[in-house]
Amino acid sequence: MEISPYLTFDGDCEAAFRRYAQCLGGEIVAMFRFGETPAGEHVPADGRDKIMHARLAVGDQALMGSDSVPEHPYEGTKGSYVSLNVDTAAEAERIFHALAENGTVQMPLEKTFWAERFGMLVDQYGVPWMVNCEKDNTQD
Repeated sequence: MEISPYLTFDGDCEAAFRRYAQCLGGEIVAMFRFGETPAGEHVPADGRDKIMHARLAVGDQALMGSDSVPEHPYEGTKGSYVSLNVDTAAEAERIFHALAENGTVQMPLEKTFWAERFGMLVDQYGVPWMVNCEKDNTQD
């Protein structure tokens, strides 16, 4: 079984997934547009280039997403975070600062009583993230 977050965007899914591929070192393995589907000819012209489904592979994990559609308007991401657990403080720093670019830091990345590094942010696409490094592996 695999549990994969599925994010919804307000027309910027493609940009977000290209950014996440850079930040997380992943590979976009699927990116389908509404206009490319079998029903593409019935999609309004302004929606054909929007993303129907995207899949980003990061190791053996996946992050998926799409742009919203008129019958399910975008309401933002509420009540959840995408939580990243990394092995080193340096990797936590790199990823946190990359995702925070043009976003909003909710809790700065810092040492806590449970982790070598932990921080929370909302990226420029409105997606909330937690970055966590439970132990410092730099001294191994």
